[in-house]
Amino acid sequence: MHRTWLGPVRSRFAASGLTLDDLVGRSGYSKTRLSELLRGKGYYPGWEMTYSVVRVLNLPVAPLRRLWQMAAAEADKDATWIKNRILDVQSGDPDDQPVAHLGLAQAMRQPYTAYAQSFLQAGPRAVQAVTETFDILWVTWDEATASPHTPRYAWELLRARVLARAARRPGGYPDLRAAAFCTTAPYEAPDLVEQLAQVDIFARFFDAIARLPADQRDITVLRYLCGIDVDAVPGIVGLSPAVTHTLDHHARWALKELFPDTEPQE
Repeated sequence: MHRTWLGPVRSRFAASGLTLDDLVGRSGYSKTRLSELLRGKGYYPGWEMTYSVVRVLNLPVAPLRRLWQMAAAEADKDATWIKNRILDVQSGDPDDQPVAHLGLAQAMRQPYTAYAQSFLQAGPRAVQAVTETFDILWVTWDEATASPHTPRYAWELLRARVLARAARRPGGYPDLRAAAFCTTAPYEAPDLVEQLAQVDIFARFFDAIARLPADQRDITVLRYLCGIDVDAVPGIVGLSPAVTHTLDHHARWALKELFPDTEPQE
């Protein structure tokens, strides 16, 4: 999770045609320090050096500063150290956020956050994963818009950021069982024993959802855990309505075989 910002920086450096010596000459930092920064090795780099590389590579500063800041906190850097490193740099004019990126972020923030919270439970962790997704998307916007379908590119990026933070079961799939405690259905039972039994059923049901293939799992989580309208799901995951319907159908039948009494209904 540390140094999430490095991926886009490395990619832009590789595509720039610049050599490490070029980067040394334009940034003013030594080859050793820049090599450590690009490889993610050694001490955690300050924002001043990171900023110099970002400017040389003509990357947007604001999203990369947020990514650097989040990664520094995850690397257990003190909040005062992070604040002071940012204050060391006098930033120039604000970045021009692509209008299409802004529109996508505004439209998708709520469903993305609901999806993230299904896996991460804690609201701040979900918000952080979504913020990180939109910042990486901004930094890689040229790549995103060159892809066959930008919403699909964005969704796969979100899924990767959420699953990177999610707890895992021994089989390697994400752990959705905690979501059973957040649904209201088990607590409608008349007594505590029945409520606990219902929670156990839902926990096993959500565990079965987690085992589904990625696209089937995503659609099931959005529809039945997040309560997203069926007509909105294709636009969120970046798939056609026909493909989304087929994936939903396969997922529901797979779950019905395991839990015939708790299969989600249309």
